[in-house]
Amino acid sequence: MRIVAYALALLVAGLFAGRAEAVEIQEVTTPLGIKAWLVEDRSAPLVALSFSFADGTASEPESQKGVTSLMATMLTDGAGALTADIFRRREEDAATHLSFGASSDRLSGTLRVLTASRDEGFDLLRLAVTEPRFDSDMLDQRRDQAIAGLNQAEQSPRSVAERTLMASMFAGHPYSRDASGLRETLKTLTPADLKGRARSVLQRRGLIVAAVGDIDAQTLARQLDRAFGALPEGELPAALPDWAPPAGSRTIAIERPVPQSAVLMAMPGVLRRDPDWYAALILSHILGGGQQSRLFEEVREKRGLAYSVSASLRSSAKASMLVVSTGSANDRVAEAIHVIQTVLARLRTEGVTEQEVADAKTYLTGSLALSLDSSGAIAGLLHGMQIDGLPRDFLDHRADLIAAVTKADVDRMAQRLLRDDAVTTVVVGKPVGLAVER
Repeated sequence: MRIVAYALALLVAGLFAGRAEAVEIQEVTTPLGIKAWLVEDRSAPLVALSFSFADGTASEPESQKGVTSLMATMLTDGAGALTADIFRRREEDAATHLSFGASSDRLSGTLRVLTASRDEGFDLLRLAVTEPRFDSDMLDQRRDQAIAGLNQAEQSPRSVAERTLMASMFAGHPYSRDASGLRETLKTLTPADLKGRARSVLQRRGLIVAAVGDIDAQTLARQLDRAFGALPEGELPAALPDWAPPAGSRTIAIERPVPQSAVLMAMPGVLRRDPDWYAALILSHILGGGQQSRLFEEVREKRGLAYSVSASLRSSAKASMLVVSTGSANDRVAEAIHVIQTVLARLRTEGVTEQEVADAKTYLTGSLALSLDSSGAIAGLLHGMQIDGLPRDFLDHRADLIAAVTKADVDRMAQRLLRDDAVTTVVVGKPVGLAVER
């Protein structure tokens, strides 16, 4: 394990050494036309794969809510002639880890396999995506787990706040994740429903793949055609509608018998392809990106209103939000919200300081390398770059893009994003001094 960790550290150092020759991101095209990005590294005997298909939960039929996530979970619950137990035993014997999950926009998967078991690992991937079983007994088990998870989430103020925020910010849009009726539709789903959803999602068109580790381009091409080649080429799903942010501000308070209220405050953000993305990222960091942020200083350090408070950009294919998150005692949550509103207003009207911008640039430039502590993390980065439509040489220029942002750029973003007439606030608990809307 120490040798593997050292090898990964060398790979990460190479990726961010600031020299184009430090690492080569190859574009591989298989005989069947599957494209992938590859960072070849022989220092550790393992391969990490990150991939996704061009459809997700946002497009699933209203009558089959939950089918995409349930289908994704069950792709490793037996495939081909292998029952769930035998499939898992084959994974363990081959020192392979294979997993799937679904987001609003895409169904994603990861494969981690040692070089010595590479053929077996890719064969298990092939079985999972081309011959999933969806056995009735496993469907019943996974369905029960999903419903239990929903019941548990109902008891979590943070989960209720997240669900309510999405339903409010994206009312009428497929991103809304409206959970009403989800339990009922989960109970009606059949193996045939899961197989039908798998056929519509698991297609080669729109497939994005990234690989890192002990494998060359020719071998990767062969393994990818072997794993995904039997899938239909298919067609890209219909594009989701554009998102129109809700007009005006609102506060939604939901009662739960807990001593501390969970708080989320969201404003429309900027899409990843927006030229002002890095100005918005720096603004988000200054606002609530760590212990030196404005929110941490005002909410926690000066007043002790919360243990943690943060701000982050959440971006997807059709929408972006700037979200402030915190939690505070019920009798102090109104004050915490007022302080956050004051911080937002001051940033909007007075702007940021040159030192804050410089510190944020330093952090954002260096933190990416620190987060890439495994081949899987690096594969995930390459995969995400492709989803965002970034070029292969993006890493060579990322630091320059951050450095080019000026104080004036960040101030302009503060005026654009931190509008007090566009904030949706969700509070879950027993807040004192806030009207309960529902």
